[in-house]
Amino acid sequence: MNLRFLKTVIPLPRFVNATQKISFSILLGSVLLSGAAHAELGYAEKEELKFGFIKLTDMAPLAIAYEKGYFEDEGLYVTLEAQANWKVLLDRVIDGQLDGAHMLAGQPLGATIGYGTKAHIVTAFSMDLNGNGITVSNDVWDEMKKNIPNGPDGKPVHPISASALKPVIDGYKAQGKPFKMGMVFPVSTHNYELRYWLAAGGIHPGYYAPARGDTSGQINADALLSVTPPPQMPATMEAGTISGYCVGEPWNQQAVFKGIGVPVITDYEIWKNNPEKVFGVSSDWAEKYPNTHIRVVKAMIRAAKWLDENNNANRPEAVKILARSQYVGADYDVIANSMTGTFEYEKGDKREIPDFNVFFRHNATYPYYSDAIWYLTQMRRWGQIAEPKSDEWFMKTAKEVYRPDIYAQAANALIEDGVMTASEFPDFAKEDGFKPPQSDFIDGVTYDGKHPNDYLKSFKIGLKGDDQI
Repeated sequence: MNLRFLKTVIPLPRFVNATQKISFSILLGSVLLSGAAHAELGYAEKEELKFGFIKLTDMAPLAIAYEKGYFEDEGLYVTLEAQANWKVLLDRVIDGQLDGAHMLAGQPLGATIGYGTKAHIVTAFSMDLNGNGITVSNDVWDEMKKNIPNGPDGKPVHPISASALKPVIDGYKAQGKPFKMGMVFPVSTHNYELRYWLAAGGIHPGYYAPARGDTSGQINADALLSVTPPPQMPATMEAGTISGYCVGEPWNQQAVFKGIGVPVITDYEIWKNNPEKVFGVSSDWAEKYPNTHIRVVKAMIRAAKWLDENNNANRPEAVKILARSQYVGADYDVIANSMTGTFEYEKGDKREIPDFNVFFRHNATYPYYSDAIWYLTQMRRWGQIAEPKSDEWFMKTAKEVYRPDIYAQAANALIEDGVMTASEFPDFAKEDGFKPPQSDFIDGVTYDGKHPNDYLKSFKIGLKGDDQI
């Protein structure tokens, strides 16, 4: 008998008085002392919770944890609320209007180091791998295609390098026109992936210079990147304000369905199995409600597993849930185009990408220090971190924000509950928080999270060493 069973046999009401709590504690204590059960995670310190999200398919672990009752299994009564944009979402976590939120992986790091809003945010749960794409307008695609070889089937050979875009941008420059692209937030994965792709193709995406008060990110830029909220990306491109964008789903596939643009590359092709979103809470909240935090992570781990299990067999049901207006609110077919293991580039060019969205496979939910450090290297590369930092600084900052210790407590509780097995998680006794060196990048550069400054030195475009803007 474990506590999960005990709470089913002897349910504790959501609202009980002090006497009832004491009586239940005495009963529970007697069972524990008798050896009929073992000590487990304590009750949630806060039961009524409100979590924020942006309307993207990678908020799925929150939706599934809610819809499948995983939050309630943990004694949590959760409200999920869509937010207007990433800044509003972060501000509301900081000021306590939200208990936590679906966040860009760079947000907890950026806030903690004081880029933009200063606040200590932590994450104990990585929400997914991959899931983004880069889309260009039809006019830009028509020009790019001239620089892309076709395969035996007559379709463009993938992955497509940004070098195919460079002549197009050069043409804009010759006409005295700026080439503009959208991304979702200055510390977003999308910003860094778009910059990585452009730079790998010889296109300078520009620098930030916060010490000089320049947060545009457009210093020395060949392509001018700016912020556009995800759901507005297709309409903004259709209006001609931007010529392309990097965003999560379903907003790349929406461009295909509307016939206004073509996704040219996925982030899976830029960096295979890259970390994408995280679940973030304030450090103060995590310290005040430790049991609640662990229980939230438990519920989302279960949701992530459900999303990937049996070779994505549950994805069609997940798509139906996400299509609801309170979640993503896009057409079923648009969401299904990527969530069910395919991705459509040019209209009719649909290809199999079973790992386009990963929620649990490849230890997707584990918050690796090396993931955090990669984001910090990109902040340094493009000037958001204005001054040189030691390798030790990168490590220290990663450990302040990423909390694999909390994740391990949640995972071990699930194992004790009999809901999951140890084989489904990293070996916590041996895990140091670093993935082995990774070389699955579009430019072939190897990333080793234990040597961030050496990694920065490997790039032709970008700040490194003592460089400052």
